[in-house]
Amino acid sequence: MSDEDRDPIGEAIAALRQKAETAPAGDAGPPGVRLAIDNDAQLQRMAEALLFAASEPLDLDTLRTRLPDDCDVRAILNALQANYAEAGVNLVEVGGRWRFQTAEDLSFLLREEREEPRKLSQAALETLSIIAYHQPVTRAEIEEIRGVAVSKGTLDQLLELKWIRMRGRRRSPGRPVTYGTTDAFLDYFGLSGISDLPGVSDLKAAGLLSNRLPPDFSIPAPGRLPGEEEDLFSEEEAAQFHVDFLEGEDPEGEEE
Repeated sequence: MSDEDRDPIGEAIAALRQKAETAPAGDAGPPGVRLAIDNDAQLQRMAEALLFAASEPLDLDTLRTRLPDDCDVRAILNALQANYAEAGVNLVEVGGRWRFQTAEDLSFLLREEREEPRKLSQAALETLSIIAYHQPVTRAEIEEIRGVAVSKGTLDQLLELKWIRMRGRRRSPGRPVTYGTTDAFLDYFGLSGISDLPGVSDLKAAGLLSNRLPPDFSIPAPGRLPGEEEDLFSEEEAAQFHVDFLEGEDPEGEEE
């Protein structure tokens, strides 16, 4: 073989691989050579196994507790995501958590036609949209934007779906409760984050907004509203507030 035909890098890797296979390890002698390429592949396999076995999407902190301390978890996930880019399932990040899901172009294979037992009312859709785009937002602010009262039934429906949550109390007179969307909302609508909500041009292209809008019409950038500071609820406090203050309201008190 001439010098021009040689592959010195390939030969070096082959020599190291052979040494790793033959060298003793552990108490029997000095540790064997570990190739970085083999180590990365093993870390990806470990992350892959965790994600497939999980019953729900996993965040970076959860993965870090299961993987070796010195590994770059995000780099491993990015590499794994690239490996699955053209596969039947893809690795995606939704709301800061990672999961495997069917590739979008193959979703028709799993489509199931069924009748939904409960559909969102127009009031619930409007309320959800306001909360998504204006969060953190108070009930009074929702009513001001809609121009009608918001009933207990509307908020209950969105809370039961786990698409909205009580965030906390605004640091303003009266200490009003603030609302925001949840990870379940992002998961259902396939959003990586609240900033991925469609803007005016997207809504027009989908036919959801008229092309003849007032010149001063705008949609707030989700998650970028300055807002006032708030004291956040714990899960227990949010649940108790719902029982104490919403359960006794009249469900018929809202204009449609």
